[in-house]
Amino acid sequence: TVLSWDGENDPDVLGILGSSVAVSLSEIPFLGPVSAIRVGEVNGNFVLFPTYQERENSNLDIVFSGTKREQFLLNMIETGYLEAPEEKILEAFDFAIPFLEKIFEFQKELQRKYGKEKIKIEKEPQDLELEFAIKEEFEEKIREVLEGKDKLERTEFLAELNNQLFEFLKFKFPERISKGVKIFKELYKKILKENILERNFRPDGRKPEELREIEIETSILPRTHGSALFSKGLTKVLSILTLGGPNDVQLLEGMEISGKKRFLHHYNFPPYCSGEIRHLKGPSRREIGHGILVEKALTPVIPPFEEFPYTIRVVSEVLSSNGSTSMGATCAACLALMDGGVPIKKTVAGIGLGMVGKKILVDIQGPEDFFGEMDFKIAGTKDDLTALQLDVKILGIEREIFKECLEKGKKARMEILEKMEKVLPKPKELSEFAPKVLSLKINPEKIRDLIGPGGRVIQGIISKFGVIIDIEEDGKIYVSGENKENVEKALEFIKEITREVKIGDVFEAKVKRLMPFGIIFEIFPGQEALLHSSKIKGINKKDYKKIFKIGKNFLVRVDSIDEFGRINLEMLKKFKKYG
Repeated sequence: TVLSWDGENDPDVLGILGSSVAVSLSEIPFLGPVSAIRVGEVNGNFVLFPTYQERENSNLDIVFSGTKREQFLLNMIETGYLEAPEEKILEAFDFAIPFLEKIFEFQKELQRKYGKEKIKIEKEPQDLELEFAIKEEFEEKIREVLEGKDKLERTEFLAELNNQLFEFLKFKFPERISKGVKIFKELYKKILKENILERNFRPDGRKPEELREIEIETSILPRTHGSALFSKGLTKVLSILTLGGPNDVQLLEGMEISGKKRFLHHYNFPPYCSGEIRHLKGPSRREIGHGILVEKALTPVIPPFEEFPYTIRVVSEVLSSNGSTSMGATCAACLALMDGGVPIKKTVAGIGLGMVGKKILVDIQGPEDFFGEMDFKIAGTKDDLTALQLDVKILGIEREIFKECLEKGKKARMEILEKMEKVLPKPKELSEFAPKVLSLKINPEKIRDLIGPGGRVIQGIISKFGVIIDIEEDGKIYVSGENKENVEKALEFIKEITREVKIGDVFEAKVKRLMPFGIIFEIFPGQEALLHSSKIKGINKKDYKKIFKIGKNFLVRVDSIDEFGRINLEMLKKFKKYG
């Protein structure tokens, strides 16, 4: 719980540090402490713990976290807005290391002074008899399961092997079943690691840096605004784009943010994609996190609202999962944006990296993620990284491994981008099914004329043309609707209503009312002007009703505008003596 907040500094990193200090001082066994730092860049210089304002003007917003042994070990990376090359990320980490170590030492000092004695946990005694029996019975079978099979074959083999394991344990070791299952998993993990480290052989037969086969399809849902299916092996993600008008933005109201959000990405991981059956509820923590990660990866290439006044929503549906679905969603979502005609600045691709021992694996799949030591998601364009997310199952990774990950991630990203750009070299034209959005800028003082008394004018336009009208305080008007012709007509109507009248302007004006002192004309919808009787030559006042019939049009010119904005007219046509 955040107890106090100054409105300028993000409390998230303090949450990490506070948690680390609390566990360090407690009796709970802990391999920390953990230190964390946020790094930004202001005017070309790295900044520690940048404020919200500084982060808005920075191309780099990264949180580094880790612990220290002989050297500092990185165990977590999370990025905010990011648009920077690999070299800059390494420089930021090098900048952060001395401060991370200083925070680590500060916590160690607190622990020495005030820390409680840690609870000692005794290791479970080794059951050599059970280990030997399981190894003898199942080692070769596990090797067969991990011998270059795809997920479906491996799942079938593993299911059969699990059945054999339970039968074996029930018959020979009925009182040690749970311990036997644990030993079996450790043996499976050990053989998986041996294959990778000693034979350079992954579960599906690929080399450490080899990508799975990639397939791409676009426009597969013809009635949507944009769609794309991105497949890497058995991981398949379908992304669907929907475009809305300016009024469709998400309104945000929270502790740290209050405003509007126009680009949204949602990620769905239904049970069937991994062959499971479970109750469907609201989005899980994992789905929310993956959705935000993809959103971060794509945000730097989304065109500004001034250039593309649309609300943009992409939904990524994981149809089949075998690892790296979030990075598959990044690729699919980017392709869906391009398919729908969103003029993104550059193509974005993502790749998931893992690690077994000290060996980096590119494009990890199920067992490599589950039994591996690292999950490192890297997304970006040809020039820059746009999102990073690292978590590990070990103490952390050294700087050299971090650098190697960035290098191998870039190489893999370039391969994927090449395949994506082969299918869609650039964004298509805007989808014919997308709403049409046109805009104009008016004098802010004219906003009241557009709205009209009680909103009657604007509601009349909306009803007549079937459009949606959004008004900004600075006078920017957005008109959106399904029918382009109606949107254009509505825009022209608004131009007339909010037109700035100048002396000398000529109008074909409609007679609205006859007054004792002259004629009231409507020069355009909602704008009235006076033709004073002194400006009407050759006609007696008693004949006004015969000449100036209500609803009849006459050519008039603006003669003057007084200090209250009232418009005075003169006739362009001279009348002969009448009556």
